[in-house]
Amino acid sequence: MAISFEKIFGLRPQVLDLRAKKAEVIAGNIANADTPGFKARGMDFDKMLAQASSKQQTGMSRTNDKHFDMRMQLNNNTQFRIPDQPDTGDGNTVDVQVERNLYLENSMKYQASLQFINGSIKAMKKAITGGQS
Repeated sequence: MAISFEKIFGLRPQVLDLRAKKAEVIAGNIANADTPGFKARGMDFDKMLAQASSKQQTGMSRTNDKHFDMRMQLNNNTQFRIPDQPDTGDGNTVDVQVERNLYLENSMKYQASLQFINGSIKAMKKAITGGQS
């Protein structure tokens, strides 16, 4: 009987990938907190997860390991955020405290997904070995 990793892990690998992308967006906001005119960006995680689950990708598929991966998502759902603070005069809309909180929340959810995957692997290992280490 073949083991289907899609059935074991579900969408968790895609969730990890999306959480990593969200961390990059938030880190970019924090890095540009002092850049005049920079507009804070955010991601709609639920839309991206729905898109990942339906596997809506377009582009070419790789037929050789030496080829470039040209697949692109239809929409990366990275959008400008509505500012929570008044304009400071330089046009920058990044609120560092909000960004740090978002980064912390995202990293905790990333860690939870990793623990879920780790638990699934341990369960599969236990099933394969019959409960013996």
